Amino acid sequence: MTNFIPIFPLSIVVFPGEKVHLHIFEPRYKQLITECFETKRTFGIPSVVNNKLQEMGTLVQVNEIVQTYENGEMDIKTEGLRIFRVLEVIQQIPEKLYSGAIVNYPENDDYGNRELMQKVVSGVKQLHKLLNITKDFKKPDDQLKAYDVGHHAGLSLEEEYEFLGLMKELQRQEYIKRHLQKVLPMLLEMEQLKEKVKLNGHFRNFIGL
Repeated sequence: MTNFIPIFPLSIVVFPGEKVHLHIFEPRYKQLITECFETKRTFGIPSVVNNKLQEMGTLVQVNEIVQTYENGEMDIKTEGLRIFRVLEVIQQIPEKLYSGAIVNYPENDDYGNRELMQKVVSGVKQLHKLLNITKDFKKPDDQLKAYDVGHHAGLSLEEEYEFLGLMKELQRQEYIKRHLQKVLPMLLEMEQLKEKVKLNGHFRNFIGL
């Protein structure tokens, strides 16, 4: 299925089901958001990576305009719906300030491996423990999917965009698992180094040979 959607390119990656809060200040996007909210239309956020518009993005809906300022700027709450692929960008739309795109929607397989996902969640929690941070995923562990933890696994923007292009849940689970297998050992080494630095200069007991 292909259709036309207004687009709001941003240097972020939005996942389906993700809640995103945005501050809108450019005139073209103030127009876009106002129209989409009033008509209950969706719009697309294609990702911008390394200052280049990418072909993949996420269709989102405006759930709430939290505040409108005197100059027309807005704070809004949005939610990611589904992933699209840009077929053609329409730079100029008659009587509109914003751009649009002809897009299609790749089939997205949501079936993963529950045991693998449990390992991923455990790895993400270990990562957070090492970083001394806490995250509330708003769901029980056994209901979490790869999209739910994708932004919390320490991926770079480039990696998040690569992750966005994976159209099978099993592939997404494997991607995060491999990433954690790479970064967790490095963080553990850092923790051990920190402990060594802490001990430096302290009186320590050693047993002689």
